[in-house]
Amino acid sequence: MRAVWYERTGAAPTVLTVGEMPTPDADTGEVRVRLEASGVNPADVGRRGGTYRALEFPRVIPNSDGAGIVDQVGDGVTKFAVGDRVWLFNGQRNGRAFGTAAEYITIADYLVTPLPEDVSFAAGATLGIPCMTAWCALFADGPIEGQTVLVTGGAGAVGHYAVQLAKWGGARVIATVSSPAKDMEARLGGADLVINYRTEDVVARAMAFTEHRGVDRVVDVDFGGNLATTLKLMAVNSTIAIYATNGNRTPTLPVRELMEKCITVRSLVLFALPPPLLAAAQQDISRWLAAGTRVHNIAGQFPLAETAQAHLAVEKGDKMGTVIVDCAR
Repeated sequence: MRAVWYERTGAAPTVLTVGEMPTPDADTGEVRVRLEASGVNPADVGRRGGTYRALEFPRVIPNSDGAGIVDQVGDGVTKFAVGDRVWLFNGQRNGRAFGTAAEYITIADYLVTPLPEDVSFAAGATLGIPCMTAWCALFADGPIEGQTVLVTGGAGAVGHYAVQLAKWGGARVIATVSSPAKDMEARLGGADLVINYRTEDVVARAMAFTEHRGVDRVVDVDFGGNLATTLKLMAVNSTIAIYATNGNRTPTLPVRELMEKCITVRSLVLFALPPPLLAAAQQDISRWLAAGTRVHNIAGQFPLAETAQAHLAVEKGDKMGTVIVDCAR
C-alpha cells in the first residue's frame, strides 16, 4: 500500500516520507479499512514535529482520524461487514504506530463507527478528534438541556461541532470568535449569540445574555489564555471543560474563586477518555447525524503524496475546520 511515515520528528517536508509499505491484515477483533480520507489535527502535527511528546515507535504513520470502506473483517467481528462505509478515530494513538495517512488501516472494531450514505468520506474524517471531543466536553457530565453553554472558538474544528451538538442537546449557545468570517460560521452552526472577543466585551455581553446569572458550561479551546475572562462569567455550580490550553500551558489556578462558585474543571484528551464514554459519544453522534443535515467544515484537501503540505496548513493556525488528506489520490 502507499503510505506516509516518519522515523524521526521534525519539520514535515523534512521527515515525512511517501512510499510503499506492506498492506496489513485484520487481526482478531479488527477490521481493515480502505481509507478514502484522513483528518489532520493539531495533535498529529505536534507528534510529528516533536513538540507533543518524544517519538514512541521506530516508524509512525501519522494522523488519528479517517473514513473509508471496510474491506476485511477479522475473527470475532460481528458489527461490520465488507463494504460498510465507516469513520474512525484513535488510529495513531494508544500503542498504535500506524495511523490514517495511508491507503489502508487495521483497527479495533470499537474505534470504528458507521458513516451515513449522505456524509462524504472527507466529512467523515472530520468526526474523530473534533466531533468526539466536542461531544465529550458537552455531555460527559450528563444532559445539557436548558443550560447555557459558552463555546470558545466557535468556528474551530472542535468548537463548530460543539455549537451544533449543544443546540441539538437543547442548550442555549454563546460562541466567541475572532473575525467576521468566523462569526458567520458560528451562526451557521446555530449559535444564539456570537461575540467577537477582539472587538467586544465578552463578559458584559455574556452576562447580559444570561440576565447576569452566568453560563452553566464552557467548552474551552484555551483554558489558560481565557481563564481570567472565563471566571467572571461562570454561574454557580458550573463546569469548564478543557480540551486545550495553548495560550498558557501552566496557568495558576485561583482555587478559592473556583470553590466559591463550585466550578468544576473537567480536563479531557480524547485518547485517554474511558471506553464507555467514547462508546456513548459514538452512539450519540450517529443519532445526531441521522436527525438532520449537519455542517462539516473542511479547511483544505491534499492528495496523500502531499501530506507534508497538509501538516503545514494545520501549523499555520488560521484554518477553519479540518484539513483532509485524500488517501485514494
